[in-house]
Amino acid sequence: MTDALLLFSFGGPEGPDDVIPFLENVTRGRGIPRERLAEVGQHYTHFGGVSPINEQNRLLLAELRHALRAADDDMPVLWGNRNWDPYLAAAIGEAKELGVTRLFTFVTSAHSSYSGCRQYRENLYDAMADVFGAEHVADSGLEIIKLRNYFDHPGFVEPFVDGVVAALAELGPEPHVQPVDQQPIGPQQVSDATALDSQNVAPVRTRLVFTTHSIPSDAALKSGPPTSPGSYVAQHEALARIITDAVNARVDTEYEWDLVYQSRSGAPHIPWLEPDISDHLAALVAADVPAIVIVPIGFVSDHMEVVWDLDTVALNDARELGLPAVRVRTPGTDPRFVAMVLELLADARDGRTGRALSELGPWPIPCAAGCCPNPRGPRPALCGSD
Repeated sequence: MTDALLLFSFGGPEGPDDVIPFLENVTRGRGIPRERLAEVGQHYTHFGGVSPINEQNRLLLAELRHALRAADDDMPVLWGNRNWDPYLAAAIGEAKELGVTRLFTFVTSAHSSYSGCRQYRENLYDAMADVFGAEHVADSGLEIIKLRNYFDHPGFVEPFVDGVVAALAELGPEPHVQPVDQQPIGPQQVSDATALDSQNVAPVRTRLVFTTHSIPSDAALKSGPPTSPGSYVAQHEALARIITDAVNARVDTEYEWDLVYQSRSGAPHIPWLEPDISDHLAALVAADVPAIVIVPIGFVSDHMEVVWDLDTVALNDARELGLPAVRVRTPGTDPRFVAMVLELLADARDGRTGRALSELGPWPIPCAAGCCPNPRGPRPALCGSD
């Protein structure tokens, strides 16, 4: 067999002229008015019309190739996108030209949802149909194996833990504040930890705010296999607990956490996951939370929905509210994340289940039948039981 690794990502514009065509690709078939695309396009215009995601994928591609060479593995590493050049079909065509028979696919989405998993599987079928013809997808001689979801793999978790610890250090010592649900007490009591213990309440501390992409509530309920619905939220909650527990053990403090959402893009009448991060910041200020650490666990790299929705919008909202805030970096090309990809690859090649830090994992290969269904109806997809 001739194996290759495919880095499969979302894609993004690389200049002002690319922005609207890119957004048309993203929203095709959803009836989004052009004026809404122009509004979202301003987010990209703010950064010169360039999304960071393609450059970040080039860096990850280089690190993966370097790591494979260091391991004396000459496996080709290809790259294809869902929505922009280099497109997925071109990568499949390259695999065909190289004589690849098994294409192990790493998707830059860690969690289970339609847009984060099954849609990529549908894209793989469409690209195979483009290259080989729909009637020859099954007998093309090219097997595609999607590497498992990795939301609870140590290589994804540990960079976030380090990032939270560093962010807490950047914020500095916890300010002395009044206990939760208590009337104000005197300065001497505030400085006396015994006084707080005697009241059997916890002081308000910096809050860890974990954030991910909002999706329609119905899609969230149907995410994952039919035997375990609601996997999208469950996976994020499990990851938030793992990170918080590791941070608390490192700094010997009991921090609390919240899971919030961002980047909603649907029609107003359709329920999406809430609370939105900006609304939540105001609620935290009202609760006298003294500072926050924003942890973007729904994202693999610092792409547009991180640098705009968090760094530009959410951090500005926090400043206006007088709420000190630090945003943690995503794994990106952290060596542990790169090593994770190669470990997932080795697990898939050797038939191992692999490592996971939560009771939900390791996530299976292939995806179970009925997992993360297409809300608009069934479509052909690869790398699953249906």
